[in-house]
Amino acid sequence: MSLSSLLAALTRDGVIAQTRDDLERGLSTRIASPASAAPYVTAALSDGMEQVLVITPTDKVAFDLVDQLQDFMPVDDIAMFPAWETLPHERLSPSGDTVGTRMAILRRLKHPTQSTPIRVLVTPVRAIIQPMVKNLGDVAPVQLVAGEEFALTQLVAELIDLGFERVDLVDRRGQVAVRGGIVDLFPADAQHPIRIEYWGDSIEEIREFSVADQRSIGTAIPARSITACRELLLTDAVKQRAEQLAGKHPELAEILDKIAQGISVEGMESLIPVLVPELEMLFDVISPKTVIFEIEPERIETRADELVRTSAEFLEASWHNATAGNATPIDLGASGFRDYIELKETYSVRTWCGLSALARPDDVVLSFDAIKEYRSQVT
Repeated sequence: MSLSSLLAALTRDGVIAQTRDDLERGLSTRIASPASAAPYVTAALSDGMEQVLVITPTDKVAFDLVDQLQDFMPVDDIAMFPAWETLPHERLSPSGDTVGTRMAILRRLKHPTQSTPIRVLVTPVRAIIQPMVKNLGDVAPVQLVAGEEFALTQLVAELIDLGFERVDLVDRRGQVAVRGGIVDLFPADAQHPIRIEYWGDSIEEIREFSVADQRSIGTAIPARSITACRELLLTDAVKQRAEQLAGKHPELAEILDKIAQGISVEGMESLIPVLVPELEMLFDVISPKTVIFEIEPERIETRADELVRTSAEFLEASWHNATAGNATPIDLGASGFRDYIELKETYSVRTWCGLSALARPDDVVLSFDAIKEYRSQVT
């Protein structure tokens, strides 16, 4: 259902108009309004802006907000940047679909002219406070086009470089299998795996297939873009660094030896801070002109504080146990969750807008006269 007429009414509201003017001039502000009004206020304030980043306290709030914003603007203008399901130091890798979605969004942010630009980016605070490998947006996807030449061996090599695991039978995301002149792979951001049939060194046909019975489904696909399924890519530099660390830390040799050999292993992302030279925050990826919205700032700060404490406790406990009572073998603090208040201070030069249900004396209070006006018109 389109709510464009409601959006037009909202933008005429005095408070919304004044707030939009302040934000466009680079002035940070805060609005007191019910949490249920967040989709309306966000849509009205972001209308016409080049790009906004919306921070929510939880994943659920983020997903719900994305669904609701689709009533006001084109779906392609909105994107959800998910957080890992795992803690930064946990010996578990984030799911392939989460990584695939993140990599695709980072690519769109870094190269907006190559696809539809993201106008509204929604993300939970968990993703905001976690550092990530620098320049992931520069990792180019593999482009598959039916009828074009792309040697099978080269394709498989490039997929492995993007973090795909070679197996005999594809049954989950992030896997690739070769059978004669056929390559099966399960993209990290796809609902179904795809089958690539070759004729010589050329791609003859691309089709989706079912994991259950391995049969092709649907019609042929003319082209497909395949993003990386891991955020820690096993480059030559990473493999060399892992080999060096394995000699110094024999207690971690099991995981480091595999990385040094170019083998992706579960939980290897926990070693990101010692295997890659630089990390960055999502704030570093978005444009400096991006306006930042906070949905329920108080809940965001509380949730962020909980995550920081939980992550620190987990790191100390897990690595202490993993080394049989010895001290943590490697300093992994660089990839831990950052303090949200400190992050806000670091990026305070940006334009911020808080949407809170708890009014403060200096807050702008939204009366919602525009919504009442709209309802009277439609009734």
